[in-house]
Amino acid sequence: MTKLEPWLNRGRTQVAVNMGTLDRILRAVVGAVLIALVFVGPQTAWGWLGAILLVTAFTGVCPAYSMLGIKTCKTK
Repeated sequence: MTKLEPWLNRGRTQVAVNMGTLDRILRAVVGAVLIALVFVGPQTAWGWLGAILLVTAFTGVCPAYSMLGIKTCKTK
């Protein structure tokens, strides 16, 4: 830990990753497909769900999993 790290992380909480690799890959693929369907298919609100899936896939944190106590990642 460098001298700047405590200052840079002041007031921030660390959120534990609760999604495994397969879960993240599936979310990214389904999210990208839903967003693509908005542009090439019917212009519906399903693209918003796709955006949420992409964000959770890239961060590795699912708020619903946190509330339900579910973890699909390997514990160390």
